[in-house]
Amino acid sequence: MTNPTTSKRALSRRTLLTGAGAALGALGGVTGARALGTGQTAGPAAAATPTQPSTAPAGFASFAWLGTSGWRIRTPTTTVLLDPYVTRFGTGLAAGKFSATTRLRVDPAALDAALGSPGTQEGAVDSILVTHTHWDHFADVPHLARTRGATVFTTLTGYHLALAMGVPQKQLAVVRGGEEMHLGDLVMRVVPALHSRTASGALLFPGMRTTVPTRPRTIADLPEGDTLSYLLRSPQGRSVLLLGGSDYDDQALRGLRVDTVALPVPSTDVTADYAGRLLVALDGPGRVVLVHWDDFESPLINPPLASAGTRDRMTRLTEQIRRLSPGTEVVVPEYRTPLQLL
Repeated sequence: MTNPTTSKRALSRRTLLTGAGAALGALGGVTGARALGTGQTAGPAAAATPTQPSTAPAGFASFAWLGTSGWRIRTPTTTVLLDPYVTRFGTGLAAGKFSATTRLRVDPAALDAALGSPGTQEGAVDSILVTHTHWDHFADVPHLARTRGATVFTTLTGYHLALAMGVPQKQLAVVRGGEEMHLGDLVMRVVPALHSRTASGALLFPGMRTTVPTRPRTIADLPEGDTLSYLLRSPQGRSVLLLGGSDYDDQALRGLRVDTVALPVPSTDVTADYAGRLLVALDGPGRVVLVHWDDFESPLINPPLASAGTRDRMTRLTEQIRRLSPGTEVVVPEYRTPLQLL
């Protein structure tokens, strides 16, 4: 795996700006992973293989993808979750029969299997970072906070929703963007972000909660409530930017030193120059890890499932990143497989 602290960034802002509008050529593969073409889906013979260390991670922090935009990050002293969504119940989305009235539910057994049981060393969680409060990012957070005693960093909307879902106030920390604070042996910077849009430019379940609502019962009761991203730094100065939705404020990203970015794969083309603007703002990060491309209504079983259309988008996004920033490594993760990102 390319070391993001030593790899040479092979582009400048001018190079990126010149290349950002270029047409995509032939489909290219993911560095360290097998690219999938149109019509292929995940399966034993067609699964993307993530770039992985040849031995167990020996760096400062181990990152394990939990599907969608979720992560478990472990350092020598600290365990942090970002957008952990493990229950993964059906909403009719995959079948083209999406229902906004789908009831929320939590599967404690699935959470314990993926993250370890409460009260054990394996299941300990110090902090939970929330990028936004849609169900596929937030639905499991209140249960995890109540059972693990973790502090939840979230928006004002997330604060009110969490209170309504039984999380003690003392475990909730409201952040807005710009904060920089210690999380055990990590340093966290909260970065303002944006949520992706539908093909028409609309936002799914928009809105905020400025007071404590009645307890949410359906997925529509969990609005977006603003979106954040989180930059984590190790004591050695390496950094990872974790995005939760497939859009961002490139002005908020300028000047950040980022070795790795976890980048959601967009489901539409409504966001202009999605890869190009990001690479310009971050001066070509050493590594991009593609997230939020899996079928998040299926269990956390490898290889992750994704539609043929999504696989095609992943391949085209990878090709664009490699054209605009040849020195950037693109990684396709598998569930709960350790990656050395710090």
